[in-house]
Amino acid sequence: MDLLKYILLGFLQGFTEPLPISSSGHLFLFKNLFNTNMFNDLNFEIVVNFGSFLAILFIFRKEVISLIKSFFKFIFVKKARNKERNNFKYCLAIIISTIPAGIIGLLFKDAIESKLQNLKFVGCAFLITAISLFIIRNIKGTKNDNDITYKDALIIGLIQAISLVPGISRSGAVLVGCLLCNFKRDTALKYTFILYFPISLATMVLGVKDMLSANLTNLYLPYFLGLLAAGIVTYFTYQWMSEIVKKGKLKYFSLYCLILAIFIFIYFR
Repeated sequence: MDLLKYILLGFLQGFTEPLPISSSGHLFLFKNLFNTNMFNDLNFEIVVNFGSFLAILFIFRKEVISLIKSFFKFIFVKKARNKERNNFKYCLAIIISTIPAGIIGLLFKDAIESKLQNLKFVGCAFLITAISLFIIRNIKGTKNDNDITYKDALIIGLIQAISLVPGISRSGAVLVGCLLCNFKRDTALKYTFILYFPISLATMVLGVKDMLSANLTNLYLPYFLGLLAAGIVTYFTYQWMSEIVKKGKLKYFSLYCLILAIFIFIYFR
């Protein structure tokens, strides 16, 4: 039964991570619905997040490798600068978009975790996510990867910083920011998940220190199964979600978040 619980939690992480419905908000909701210490296991959260990270990295492996190569070629190979200029600019945009969430996370992480983690607030956050997704549901946009400006990157970064609040979806917030900045849907989808890597990696690095100091000898198998479940489910959930986004069907995610917010307000009143 314990192994099954870890697998189900991995499934929950894998299903909610790519979707614009807030994996952190769902985790907090489940902590209050079910009285179990498993939902308070921060080490396990790091592990299943890593499973999702690996799945999304596999999906975007070609783009990530190309961007990394272009970034360093532009810096160190003078003859390659004209060819690699667009990819280098894209990398700088990702860095700019990462900075606001990084700064706010470092300065206000404790305040966010201590003061904002109550169900009424999470319900409001789900409601905000629902409204935001509904507003941009029909936007198609015209900008490609090469049209992204540093101003766009900063706006998206500021919007992404809001997703540090439980219940505000990171992928949903970034998608909203991208579409408001007139990105095409496939361009917005790619930018959303390329931007996922630095934020997720930083979060995992910050948590590894505590994880290494913990005694996890008896948890290797359940942690591995949770990681495996999160990775597999993340991979297939992304494929499903990407088709929905490209077809402009974000209203379904909006409706789901609205129903979830109403449930929280009624059940935990």
